[in-house]
Amino acid sequence: MFRPARFLQFVACVACIAVLAGCGFHLRRSAALPAVMQQQVYLQISGGGEFTRSLAGALRAAKVDVLDSSTTGVATLSVPVAAFGSRLLTSGAVQRVGEYVVTFNVQFTLIDANGNTVIPMQTLSLSHEFALDQTQFSAISSETEAIQRSLVREMTDAVMRRIGRIRGFSEGAGEGRACAGVPAGQRRTAATAGSR
Repeated sequence: MFRPARFLQFVACVACIAVLAGCGFHLRRSAALPAVMQQQVYLQISGGGEFTRSLAGALRAAKVDVLDSSTTGVATLSVPVAAFGSRLLTSGAVQRVGEYVVTFNVQFTLIDANGNTVIPMQTLSLSHEFALDQTQFSAISSETEAIQRSLVREMTDAVMRRIGRIRGFSEGAGEGRACAGVPAGQRRTAATAGSR
C-alpha cells in the first residue's frame, strides 16, 4: 500500500544526501598508519596528561600496541611539545566582557627501530576563542578547562590524520565540511599546521 508520508521521508533523505555530497562533505575515515608502527610503537610524550591518554587510546583503537618504555625493534612516536596557552584578546574599559583564546601546540616525529626518521618534526596548532564577563573568574576557569578537553580530542584526530597523510597511507581521508557558515555565538576555531 502506497504511503505518501513514508515516500516523502524517503525523498527528503535522498535530497539531504545529495546536498551534503554537493557541499563536499565526506565521512572521516581512519588514517592508515606507517608500516613501522602498525603493530607496536613507543609513545613518548612530554608532560603526559590527558593528551597522552587520548593519543594512546586512538593508537590502540587502530590496533597498535602502545608501549610506555623504549624497546629494541620498536619505533618511537616522540611528542616533545604538547602545551596549552591562554590569553586575553580584548578588554574594554567600560564593558566587562572580554575575549579570550585558548591554544594547544603539539610537535611530533616518528623514528623507526633503527633510529631513522620516518616522519620529520611536525607542528600542529589549534585554538578556540570565547567571550565571558572578566569578573567571573570561576566561569573563565571552567570554560578554559572545557575548551582544553575539546582541543585534546581535536588534536588527537589531527595527529592521527597527519601521520597517515604524510606517508601517503590515507588517500582521501579528511574532515567533513558543511556548506553553511558557523552559527552566531558558536566558538570560533582556528588551526594551523606545518613541518620543519
